[in-house]
Amino acid sequence: MVCSIMLGQAGATLTFVVFPMVGSILLAYGIYQVVNESRKGDRKRLTDRLRGRSSVYQKIESRSTESILRRSAGDATGCFAQMADKLSFTPKVQSLLDQAHVNWSASKMLVNLIATASGVFFGLLIFKYNMLIALLAAAAIVLLPMMWLKMRRTARLKRLTNQLPDVFEIMAQALRAGHSLASSLEVVHEQLPDPVGTEFGRVFHEQNLGIKIEDALSSLADRVDSLDVRFFVTAVLIQRQTGGDLAEVLDKIGSVIRDRIELFGMVQGLTAEGRLSGWVLFALPLVVFAATNMLNPNYASVLFTDPTGKMMLLIALGMQLMGLAMIRWIVNIKV
Repeated sequence: MVCSIMLGQAGATLTFVVFPMVGSILLAYGIYQVVNESRKGDRKRLTDRLRGRSSVYQKIESRSTESILRRSAGDATGCFAQMADKLSFTPKVQSLLDQAHVNWSASKMLVNLIATASGVFFGLLIFKYNMLIALLAAAAIVLLPMMWLKMRRTARLKRLTNQLPDVFEIMAQALRAGHSLASSLEVVHEQLPDPVGTEFGRVFHEQNLGIKIEDALSSLADRVDSLDVRFFVTAVLIQRQTGGDLAEVLDKIGSVIRDRIELFGMVQGLTAEGRLSGWVLFALPLVVFAATNMLNPNYASVLFTDPTGKMMLLIALGMQLMGLAMIRWIVNIKV
């Protein structure tokens, strides 16, 4: 009898609390993804054109994917790690780790996160915590490391982009001084800090080990996944096939990237008010609701106890996320 009552309560919690909340969050995330992908359409088409300029890109892209799969398969020593290695999104997680410059294995990380989240979930249920709290804790254990990796990757790629004009200037000066392309890459590796020094140093060491410099540069473009780096790699590949003054090309690319960074900073300054307004509008209802709940708990408790109130609360949360996504889409001007 007691077990049936507990199961009934758990089913009611899932039906009236968890499922609507998950549905609202997924709906908001889906709308945000659709809007975000519509803004990135032009950039994706340009990236595809750059990849299609030479067949080397297609070969290196497949080779890079195979390399990632081989490495993660070699690291996957356990049964669960090998199962996680076969998942379709494991190479994407491995690419995220590589771009964030974190020396982890994707399969091992996924297994550890899932095992930790499962242990916390069942542990909280054993200690008679609410199922919603257990689910939120388990989801946080899985999502927070992913969010940290994305923030680390974004910050690292931003630093790399800001360093590119100096990279091209140093390479152009080295080429005019009589250095080869490989030697100019070594100069960049020695003179500039991480991340650009590390990435270009990797290209230099790869060509020292016998890999063609064209293949090493193409691997750099796939690994970094930056449009500016793809411009540079495409220019180098075309120059090595047709000839020309590479130093002058690098000067022009560096000048264009420097002007674009300056324009991006200006746009960020002009849209700062809109971005701040979005966060204020998102946080203000939450702060007011928390204050109301503290000052008059009986007035706000209906939203937690009544099924209709729970539904209204979840709908309000989903609309808040949708509003935040729309404001970010409006002020997210691509440069």
